[in-house]
Amino acid sequence: MELFGSSGIRGVALRYLTPELVLDIAKAAGTVWEADRVAVARDTRTTGELFANAAASGLAAVGSDVDRLGVVPTPAVGQYCESTGVPCVLITASHNPPEFNGVKLVGADGVELSVDVLERIERRVLDDEYDLANWRTAGTETTVEGVVDDYLAQLLDSVDRAAIADADLTVAVDPGHGAASLPSPRFFRELGCTVRTVNATPDGHFPGRDSEPVPANLTDLSRLVATTDADVGIAHDGDADRAVFVDEAGRVIDGDTSFAALADAELRSGDAVVSAVNVSQRLVDVCEKNDAGLELTPIGATEIITRTRELAEEGTRVPIAGEGNGGVFFPPYRLSRDGPYIGAKFLELLANADGAPASEVVAPYTDYHFVRVNVEYDAPEERENMLAAARAYTETADAEPNTTDGYRLDYGDAWVLVRPSGTEPKIRIYAESADADRAERLAEGMREAVEAGR
Repeated sequence: MELFGSSGIRGVALRYLTPELVLDIAKAAGTVWEADRVAVARDTRTTGELFANAAASGLAAVGSDVDRLGVVPTPAVGQYCESTGVPCVLITASHNPPEFNGVKLVGADGVELSVDVLERIERRVLDDEYDLANWRTAGTETTVEGVVDDYLAQLLDSVDRAAIADADLTVAVDPGHGAASLPSPRFFRELGCTVRTVNATPDGHFPGRDSEPVPANLTDLSRLVATTDADVGIAHDGDADRAVFVDEAGRVIDGDTSFAALADAELRSGDAVVSAVNVSQRLVDVCEKNDAGLELTPIGATEIITRTRELAEEGTRVPIAGEGNGGVFFPPYRLSRDGPYIGAKFLELLANADGAPASEVVAPYTDYHFVRVNVEYDAPEERENMLAAARAYTETADAEPNTTDGYRLDYGDAWVLVRPSGTEPKIRIYAESADADRAERLAEGMREAVEAGR
């Protein structure tokens, strides 16, 4: 696809992502959906209202009435769509920096669109082909209240509220000034937890930290956990479809580690897990332990959703899916990522651990060292040259490249992957091994090869 990347469309606001582009995407989505009503929602970014207005105009232009949801977390959008049967144009750039914005399209079932539907919408945009209404049939707008309240109510009914309350947990929450700044702390309080917060004021400038919940951005949360004797810290990205954890000592728990721990609690023999090609050996080990299959896809929520749906249609149970960045799906709950729900499922692990701290709960899944390196580029030509250099490097390696998404070399006891980001001008390099030095060497060797291709 030319427009839609691994998780919607994203770019620097008013440079790549323009009101005109958002208008066209909304017209195309409305044309393909043929829906009487379509919702529009956004996260806290400063350009969110601008693009939400463009989306609403595009939808009204093709005859759809517009439900304006305002600033709400992405998972609340999913709940609204599923409960009302109304699709949504969501303005968000998720974990990207504040100058970015983007568009996600959520279906009437509360799930991001599959690849085939996105391709149909993209083709409408590229061909400039829309089913425009006339002045009599143009859509109208309605402001919808109570979306977050309804979302939190169904969240509370979807987890083991009693067990979590009985565990008497203290939880530190860092929503990163995003769309869950108010809902997420409220949810964990209503679960019976004592809640401490940092970066919990909605602010699209992200003054306290960058939006992506990676260790370098979570020093405030780590400090808060350590100084308040919290049992665990929970961090979200800008739209709150991810959750990353900090243990009782203030140490960030690797996303692959928490994913493996959550998967181990959900899997049984004959199940399958869907994950991306940068899957950790931690998850491979958990699947083998539980006699479950592992299905790999290109990186990105869209690909994981599409494959999970295919497996469900084939009769295969997929109780958990996702990636090691904190973006975990629990398909029996909903086939969408939900940061507060992921957080609550981790609290269930703690509640059922007979008083063991978070560090002990995840200890069985910490045997590997993971390295991630980003190499930035300035122009498409530079990107292609760097990828060509990466391909040449993998073709001379002593392992067969997996080309599901980029180039992955699997050595049995270690692996390295290189691929272009689907949302930023970066080449991403991942490596993992039980030997930290080996993981670093694999990543460094790939980085040198990529940079030599500039």
